[in-house]
Amino acid sequence: MRYFLCNKKLFLFLLPIILSAQVKETDLTKLPYDDLKELFLKNNKNKQKQLEYVNLFLAKAKDDNSPIYKARGFYLLSLLHKGDEAIHYLDSAISFSKKTNDLKFPAYAYSRKGYELKQQSRYREAIDNFILAENSAHINNTDFYFDAKFSIALLRSEELGEVEEALVLYKECFNYYKDKDVRIPKYSFAYHDVIFALADAYKSLNQVDLTSYYNKLGYQEAKITKDEQYLYLFILNEGANQVLKKNYPAALDSIYKALPKMIAFKDQGNTLASYYYLGKAYEGLGNRMAAVQNFSKVDSIYKVTKQITPEFMGGYSFLIQHYKTKGDKENQLKYINTYMTIDSILQKNYKVLTKKLKKEYDTPNLLVEKATLIESLQNEKVVFYMTIGILTVLVVWIGGFGFYQYRLKKQYHSQFEKIMQQTKGTVESEIQSPQVSETTVSNKKYETIGIAEEVVHQILERLQLFENQKGFLDATITIQKVATTLNTNSKYLSKIINAYKEKSFVQYINDFRIEYATIQLKNDPKLRNYTIQALALEFGFNNAESFSTAFYKKNRIKPTYFIKELAMVK
Repeated sequence: MRYFLCNKKLFLFLLPIILSAQVKETDLTKLPYDDLKELFLKNNKNKQKQLEYVNLFLAKAKDDNSPIYKARGFYLLSLLHKGDEAIHYLDSAISFSKKTNDLKFPAYAYSRKGYELKQQSRYREAIDNFILAENSAHINNTDFYFDAKFSIALLRSEELGEVEEALVLYKECFNYYKDKDVRIPKYSFAYHDVIFALADAYKSLNQVDLTSYYNKLGYQEAKITKDEQYLYLFILNEGANQVLKKNYPAALDSIYKALPKMIAFKDQGNTLASYYYLGKAYEGLGNRMAAVQNFSKVDSIYKVTKQITPEFMGGYSFLIQHYKTKGDKENQLKYINTYMTIDSILQKNYKVLTKKLKKEYDTPNLLVEKATLIESLQNEKVVFYMTIGILTVLVVWIGGFGFYQYRLKKQYHSQFEKIMQQTKGTVESEIQSPQVSETTVSNKKYETIGIAEEVVHQILERLQLFENQKGFLDATITIQKVATTLNTNSKYLSKIINAYKEKSFVQYINDFRIEYATIQLKNDPKLRNYTIQALALEFGFNNAESFSTAFYKKNRIKPTYFIKELAMVK
């Protein structure tokens, strides 16, 4: 939840000087450097005046040909600008102070340049400058050496998520500052900064008791030194910690105390953090709408600032799931796109910083071995992409299967309607073949089957009688049995059925059974309550499987679907 409060820190070296008396404007060119600097500070709400004083400062430095005062002048000038303009003046400050062996420069300029680069998301260069600040300060300015070390720790914890590695550096800084007079302006802000960083790091590691300890310590110190901004930051951080403890009412109480102050301080980063943890607290209480409102405010702030850390990404997962549950695809897609955009940026920055730190900072300074961590992260990434690949294939398969089911259902319904139309007005007595006429028989080529015309005619008439009497419902039926009933032989019967019915004996019998079953099911609702096995036996089949297969082959739909659709017909 930590956002930089660097500007206050960067002004600390400027504060101790006090003007002994007011000076007339006509005498400004004769003022010493410290007096011009003090006038610069006193007119912090009048940029035009500040520019006038800093130009006088630089002119004096050029007249004196003083590299260190040129460096200080350009540093002051950088405070009036942001972005590339500020970096340009800081580069001049660095250039003039490199060989001066000054206590503050070029370390201060490197550090401020690092913050400016970070604001532009130029993380590779930001790391370079923080490391240069640390190395420069290590020579002759122990205070600022730890300040630069602290800046590197912040990048590790906030941008990389390497909280445990950052914690080592935070503890070094804390042990250094706690032996100083932390109640005076020179050290109080840095001490609050480090305490807050420790509390936030322990919160990230879910060590809630240590988090509460450092929040309480920081609150007490901020109250003593009357640092209102940090006072409410510790209140906010403890509210977030109470969310982790699942003490949601206490969390809401603390966060609502801090939020108006964050807004008043125009601290957008911690305003975003306040809304995020309000959302988490309401989520814990089961108040989904309040959670949605607060997570949406997090997104609104991100849209303006374009700055967010991994800590606050959970709100997007909640919003995506919420709108998915509601069936609101538009909002679901909106938050998915935002989440993916942020994740892509975070992943890119992570890679850049990891490579830079490992090469230029970890090797000489890092005390904790991280090879296992890197390997673990790489493995997790491989698993992630494999999972995405599998899910993509699964989604495509489910989509294809769903489309197939849709088409199949549509075909089934169309076939059902066709069957209903064909059997419209049909009753049981009508399940029979047309009368065998002389014309029907004489039109056949008896020679092709080698049976006399008279014999064919007789067998067809007897076969029609067999059909009318529903002999096909006999479950023990065989071609030999039917041939005996018709007073012929199985060979003749088989040939005649093949030639005149254009079917095999088994198909001929099964088709009649299914036609009969179809009309019976349509006309007799009681039969629809039978099991498929019972229906199979009712219509001459020996088992459910053979009945279902024959029914599908004849009607192109399954008997279960046919019965289900019949139940829906009024």
